Amino acid sequence: MAQFSFDIVSQIDPQEVDNAVNQAKKELSSRFDFRGSKSSIEFLREELTIRLIADDDLKLRNLQDILKTRMAGRKISMKALSFGEAEKAFEGTLRQSVKLVQGIEQDKAKGIVKHIKDLKIKVQPSIQGDQIRVTSKSKDDLQSVIGALKNASFDIPLQFINYR
Repeated sequence: MAQFSFDIVSQIDPQEVDNAVNQAKKELSSRFDFRGSKSSIEFLREELTIRLIADDDLKLRNLQDILKTRMAGRKISMKALSFGEAEKAFEGTLRQSVKLVQGIEQDKAKGIVKHIKDLKIKVQPSIQGDQIRVTSKSKDDLQSVIGALKNASFDIPLQFINYR
């Protein structure tokens, strides 16, 4: 009997993030309320971080809204954004780092595996680095697991790849 499987991952496409940040920059340059301000947004690809700089708290919240809107437009989950604390920067501005969540951490992976096992479906989940492989003899069982995980609430975005 053949074995079927799929992988559960948490990935983001850096190019889509770059596109979203560029769209946010364009909107930032054209918005009247940001005219003449020191506000900026930049994507640090190597660190998978977005840096927001704003004049005050109100502009920082507006900048976050612009970023969230552009990310949603590029089909990037808000769960992939981890907003850090706003801190004072040079010349009275505020700086905030937004980390991009990539991969499934070990403790979250264990929680997902426990959730799969609690479903009482004949599948075998196994943690492989920063992803989870689920195998079964039945494609229907795998589809049931995917459906259950889509309905479950985890604090990271999940994608299902390599379905075979």
